Amino acid sequence: FSCEWAAAHFRFHPPQSDLAFALEAGKGGTRAILVAVQAHIITYLLFTRETECTHLERLCRVGHWEQEQALATALAETLWAAGGGSRAIVCLITTPITMRSHGGYKASSFTERIHLFEFSEKDTAQGFISDHINCFKGKGSHGVILFLYSLLFSRTLKR
Repeated sequence: FSCEWAAAHFRFHPPQSDLAFALEAGKGGTRAILVAVQAHIITYLLFTRETECTHLERLCRVGHWEQEQALATALAETLWAAGGGSRAIVCLITTPITMRSHGGYKASSFTERIHLFEFSEKDTAQGFISDHINCFKGKGSHGVILFLYSLLFSRTLKR
């Protein structure tokens, strides 16, 4: 992955601002993933969560906690759909490990640390993602790459 991909993570505009519902997107290849997740975020904020605000106010009056819930829901929905509605795989990074390169393989110190968590219920996957949301939105978390790996494993390489 390029430096751009390695630095990409899910981040919102400031809470309670006019764009509080929107993910910030840099230039390049990560935008496609961010746009797909953004569609699920807007769907959640407009039609799923309970609030007395009008539609436009629902988007502009989003606080930090609601941003995190919207992101967790969007990630879980997308992974669940990728898993055919029967499973979701969530990839997280574990602590650093020491690994030697073998043959023509070059260790990246990222891929070797990925740990897979499999869920057979969407609500359980969403709760897990919500509990570990900083793994996707924290600076330096490689959140977009982790989500891409999660998508691939949820969908399976065969499919």
